[in-house]
Amino acid sequence: MNTQTIIDCLEAVSEAIIAHETEIENLDREIGDGDHLINVKRGCSVLLEMRNQLAPLSAADAFTAIGTKLLGTIGGASGPLISSFFLAAGKVLKAAPANRPPAFADAFAAGVEAIRSRGKADVGEKTMLDVLIPVARLLSRLSEEGSSLDVLCAKAKDEAQRGMLATKDMIASKGRAYFLGERAIGHIDPGSKTSQVAIWAVCDRLLAVSVQNN
Repeated sequence: MNTQTIIDCLEAVSEAIIAHETEIENLDREIGDGDHLINVKRGCSVLLEMRNQLAPLSAADAFTAIGTKLLGTIGGASGPLISSFFLAAGKVLKAAPANRPPAFADAFAAGVEAIRSRGKADVGEKTMLDVLIPVARLLSRLSEEGSSLDVLCAKAKDEAQRGMLATKDMIASKGRAYFLGERAIGHIDPGSKTSQVAIWAVCDRLLAVSVQNN
């Protein structure tokens, strides 16, 4: 993955969020505070405006620049969490050998761990981490095993879908839905849906780029 691929993935995520905005907005109205989609779309818009700035940077520096920008752009609780993901991922890539395949899995795992640590949440608490943590663990294992991109993407998409759907039967112990108690049962967490949409978009774009380059 190079910086141009990162930019391509940002565009893909933005397009996917817009394509699913009604669904995400409805989920947030059911158990959230109603501003989740607004903040996510704001972040996507800002990142798309950074394309020319990101283009000459290394992948590591691009992630760092993204994280720094998002920290002052996305409102609510999402800003610091998503920012911490990119900053941690950039730090790992900076220290890794250039283009070592598992390095990006390591970077993703470090980013997810930064969200977990900053948000003081974990799997089973009806948040985006119910998608991100299982996917991070899966990617780390598959990368170390030398799995192909096709296998990585297919299994990551399945895991993201599984994690997102699992939040429907959970009682939230973090976030706005925490105050709803058992009333949150039966509703998918909006952050987990956004994470699933983003992971699917990135996987599809990576596969498309791979086909173009071969």
